[in-house]
Amino acid sequence: MSSPEWAALDRRTVAVTALLVAGGSVGAAVPAVYWITRAGSFGTALAWVLPVAALVVASACAFDEVRWRRTRYRVTSERIDLHTGVFVSRRRSLHRDRVRTVDVTADPLLRLFGLVQVLIATGEQTGPDGSVTLRPVTRQVAEDLRHTLLDRASGVTADGLLARLDPAWIRYAPLSFVTPLLGGSAFGVVLNVSDWFGLQSGVIAWVAGLFRGVPLLTTIVVLTAIALVIGLVAALGLFVEMWWAYRLDREPGGTLRVRRGLLTTRSISLEERRLRGVEIVEPLGARLAGAARVDAVATGMAAPSEKDKTDSRTLLPAAPRAVAHRVAADVLRDPVAPPTSTPLSPHPAAARNRRVRWALGTVATVVALLAVLGLLLTEILLHVAWISAFVLGPVAVLLALDAYRSLGHGLTPGYLVARSGTVRRATVALQRGGIIGWTAKQSIFQRRAGLLTLTATTAAGAGAYSIHDVGTSHGLAVAERAVPDLLTPFLQVAEGRSDERHCDEREPVRS
Repeated sequence: MSSPEWAALDRRTVAVTALLVAGGSVGAAVPAVYWITRAGSFGTALAWVLPVAALVVASACAFDEVRWRRTRYRVTSERIDLHTGVFVSRRRSLHRDRVRTVDVTADPLLRLFGLVQVLIATGEQTGPDGSVTLRPVTRQVAEDLRHTLLDRASGVTADGLLARLDPAWIRYAPLSFVTPLLGGSAFGVVLNVSDWFGLQSGVIAWVAGLFRGVPLLTTIVVLTAIALVIGLVAALGLFVEMWWAYRLDREPGGTLRVRRGLLTTRSISLEERRLRGVEIVEPLGARLAGAARVDAVATGMAAPSEKDKTDSRTLLPAAPRAVAHRVAADVLRDPVAPPTSTPLSPHPAAARNRRVRWALGTVATVVALLAVLGLLLTEILLHVAWISAFVLGPVAVLLALDAYRSLGHGLTPGYLVARSGTVRRATVALQRGGIIGWTAKQSIFQRRAGLLTLTATTAAGAGAYSIHDVGTSHGLAVAERAVPDLLTPFLQVAEGRSDERHCDEREPVRS
């Protein structure tokens, strides 16, 4: 039987590149034309800028033409092969059995031409050698590849729709640290752009004129409020762009598929056989509003990329907590006894005391530093020091107590469940069969308090999930019950050494 023929990427990649580079050239040309016009005429500016922009676009198109001609791929019964490279030829081959995810993405330019990008990833490596990217191909080719590479299971029925977007969930979008960050970034963008045109000092002077005669504290409050409003609007827009038309489906062949996106559409597929559990994530703002998101704990999942605004492991965006637990149970096929809803055992009071001490110690360090600087530099910092102590002290204690209340762990017939965190509280339900090792850490302070941190090692998700500050004997017992016989030899060795020390400490026998 002859091997499959080599296929090429879509020929329209050159047109996509031309438009992309042309848009970037326009963005760079505008400030260049402005500065040249100030020194000469507008015609002179165009005479310099247009040929350079045309040369840049032509060079990019020529480069992409060569890339298209030298890029070929094929899917055989055992492997996925990719040959590419312009100056240096590169050959990449992935075994089909190691394919973990097939992600289909289409930015606005690709959608304009009816094209998509396909990322075929394995869990072998975190670098580019563990994946194959095909950009661009037609949507039909992408769907054929997705079904060919992921529909390997037999006898698995599809449950269909597991979750879809509720427009009311948008109310959780501003309840994160992204909101003030986006607001502050907006001010930074205005100053940056004005600097390109030499207008930054004028913009600053204009803002200063608006608040002339206004007290400094009032000015800070007003600017902060404006930044928060801008951040709120931006956070809402970001949520819409990322999660528009979101839906989570279970497809034939045992595949979980997430589809979402407004301007840039994304389709993320995950084989269920790679799933080792789920994680319920509750950032502080969302938790106060009773919301949580669901992340997959799976082998071979790609880490969050800089270009993507959200983690590809996210199966459900911030939604009401009850919805998050239901979706987690459906994903794990255990709606009767959802692992993430199981009652958790509290941790010893020593864990609470430890968190309170750390919180107060951190505040004391900050206050002491401000006080020293105040004595050396300016009296203003002394006032900042006592105000910080007055404000940060109670806040730190409240966060420490909340962090203690968030601690918990439990066992179900199939899962180890652990919860921790306050700014980002996370509850992970990890398959007990997916635990491949244990790490027990105990600092000198934990040893004196009778605590330890127990970490379950797995090949999925973050690679390790911890039970923080659990009682020593109880934690080791939980580890032994979770994965019988995995920790037993080490416990027996430890007990043997303890017995030896006990014998050595006995009073010597005198004849």
